[in-house]
Amino acid sequence: MAAGDGDVKLGTLGSGSESSSDGSSESPSGAGAAAEGGGWAAAVLALLTGGGEMLLNVALVALVLLGAYRLWVRWGRRGLGAGARAGEESPAASLPRMKKRDFSLEQLRQYDGSRTPRILLAVNGKVFDVTKGSKFYGPAGPYGIFAGRDASRGLATFCLDKDALKDEYDDLSDLNAVQMESVREWEMQFKEKYDYVGRLLKPGEEPSEYTDEEDTKDHNKQD
Repeated sequence: MAAGDGDVKLGTLGSGSESSSDGSSESPSGAGAAAEGGGWAAAVLALLTGGGEMLLNVALVALVLLGAYRLWVRWGRRGLGAGARAGEESPAASLPRMKKRDFSLEQLRQYDGSRTPRILLAVNGKVFDVTKGSKFYGPAGPYGIFAGRDASRGLATFCLDKDALKDEYDDLSDLNAVQMESVREWEMQFKEKYDYVGRLLKPGEEPSEYTDEEDTKDHNKQD
């Protein structure tokens, strides 16, 4: 750039006509124009070189920002969504623990997750509160068919059809030994995971009266 500036100044200073020793007049315009042209070429080249590096740096910064944005879109929003969901109370968390009581089939059907947030089901004559497993036993869950019903036959026969549900009390007397063993295993699993809230009453059977002490004792065993 310095050399170019010198050439331009030289051309400017020599812009007037000088007489040679032999009296002929010689104009330095040709040499000055060449020198000036060389200076501009050097300046443009330097500008292009510097500008190219600047454009490259800008492009690299843009790529980095774009990558960061894509990562935020993919993981940041997911994290925000998870945080929002964590802040929302599940149906089980917002409901008080159910006091121990017995249920008829008709009473049990009221707790199918559609009429009330609480979900109950029965296994081998025992009623369990499965509200905290609503993603499985809720109306839209894969086992929602058992909500508010006696699930014993369906679990014993691995059947998720309505054929596995009976509108009347099911004594399971037609199940074989293997199927009954399966029912008992399911009962144990539900006892370990969910709250036992009472018995499923047989036709004509009277419900038991549970004291607060018995209720508390049962809940403490499950905890």
